[in-house]
Amino acid sequence: MANTHPPILNVHTPSQSFSIVYSNTLDTLEGLFDKLGRKTSAEFHGEPVQPGWVKYSWNGSTWNLDDESDYQIFVWRQKSGDDVADTLPILHVHNPEQPLPQPPEYQNPSFYQFKPKPTPVSPPRSGHSGDHASIKSGKSKKTAKTEQHDAVPQHKKDFDKFHSENGVRTVSGDIGPVQNVRMLLKNGYRHVYISRKFALRHGFIPHDATPGHYGYSGLINLGTWPIKVGKTKTMHIVYLSEESHFDVVLGRSFWEARQIKTDPLDPTDVVCGDTGEKIDCELVILKDGKGQIITVT
Repeated sequence: MANTHPPILNVHTPSQSFSIVYSNTLDTLEGLFDKLGRKTSAEFHGEPVQPGWVKYSWNGSTWNLDDESDYQIFVWRQKSGDDVADTLPILHVHNPEQPLPQPPEYQNPSFYQFKPKPTPVSPPRSGHSGDHASIKSGKSKKTAKTEQHDAVPQHKKDFDKFHSENGVRTVSGDIGPVQNVRMLLKNGYRHVYISRKFALRHGFIPHDATPGHYGYSGLINLGTWPIKVGKTKTMHIVYLSEESHFDVVLGRSFWEARQIKTDPLDPTDVVCGDTGEKIDCELVILKDGKGQIITVT
């Protein structure tokens, strides 16, 4: 007899885990939020679950569940699977206005922010069993030793090295009145900077500015401006820059204010520790007119 029970969705918050009964043919996004709100009422002090609070894990990635468009994809993904426990999405709920628990507070290890990163597993080595090693030349012994202590394939190391040296993280955000600006996210810089062309185009400096007035030597403080990345707005001192590749550079002052956390294994995995929000990040590789790679230091 076919199983007629609706699927059970597992749900994790920063402090607890539970399950809810859910039907993708009967429930709605609003109804799903209502179910989650009743289960998390104590943790979130009675606040209802709202857009921006819910994400779900599916096929090894984490996705937003903010609006009807997200919900339609959420439902479609369930129908495209086999409706078994290991193919159903896993929900993660967190109020981004509340800070994540810090040790010694309990941190739910199943919540996506607290999950340990997977570590590479060395493949089993083929060879003869027993205590006696086979006789090999010196070159063969050296090769075997290298393979034993380094299970990462060379092509994977070359790929990671290429991206780590030439790819830079970029995010989209707002600065002052200007929206949807592509910004360089790099803690090798000390402050927040905007380029001269961008500053002129959007009125951050006068249009008749000349060298010596907002000149080309030294840093020029343009005052404090709001910067919004993700759902959170913070205030930062902004300096004029002669950087020609990016309109805005978010340096260490931004990283420290937003408590930016990155994953060395996945350069696009960027989390704001002040709210726990994972922000959209793209890896950009710059090239000049001849196709040569430009390294941003």
